[in-house]
Amino acid sequence: MAKPKKKSSLSWAVKIALVTFAIATMINLLSESVMRGVGFIIALCILLFIILLGIVFDIIGIAVASASLPPLASMAAKKMKGAKQAVKLLQNAPSVSNFCNDVVGDICGIISGSAGAAIAARILMMAGSTKEVLAGVLVSASIAALTVGGKALGKGFAMKKSSTIVLFVGKVLYTLGYQRRVKK
Repeated sequence: MAKPKKKSSLSWAVKIALVTFAIATMINLLSESVMRGVGFIIALCILLFIILLGIVFDIIGIAVASASLPPLASMAAKKMKGAKQAVKLLQNAPSVSNFCNDVVGDICGIISGSAGAAIAARILMMAGSTKEVLAGVLVSASIAALTVGGKALGKGFAMKKSSTIVLFVGKVLYTLGYQRRVKK
C-alpha cells in the first residue's frame, strides 16, 4: 500500500510544481508590466497588496490545517451555504494547505522581492542617490518585516478562528459558483 501513496505524492508534487510555475509566470508578468507603468505610490500599494495576499493565504492554509471537521460537517448537514465547500477544504487539507502556504505564499514572497527591487530603484532615481545598497537593504528588510510580522499575527488568528475562517472561505467559494462542483 505504501507504493500507491508514494506515486500519489510524486504525482501531486509534479502537478503542483507545474501549477506553481504557471501561476508565478502569469503573476510576475502582470506585476512587472503594471509596476513599470505606475507611479511610486501606486507601486508601493501594489507591493503592499502582494504582501497582504501572501499573509491572507497563509492564514487560510493554517486555518484549513488546524480546523475541526465536526462543526463544519454539522453546518453542511443543515445545508448552510458554504459549509459543504468548507468540509471539502478540510477533507483535502494537506493539498489546500500546501497550495495556500507554499504555492501562493512563496509566489507572493518572490514577487514582493522583485517589486521591492523595482521600488528601491525608483527611490534611487527620485533621490538621485548612489547609495544603492542602502536603498535595497531598507526595502528588502521592510518587506521581510511586514511579511514575517503579518504572518506571525495571522498564524495565531488562524489557529484560534480556524473553523470561522474555513467557513468564510467556503462561503466565498460557494458565492463564486463552486456549489455545483462539490458533491456529497
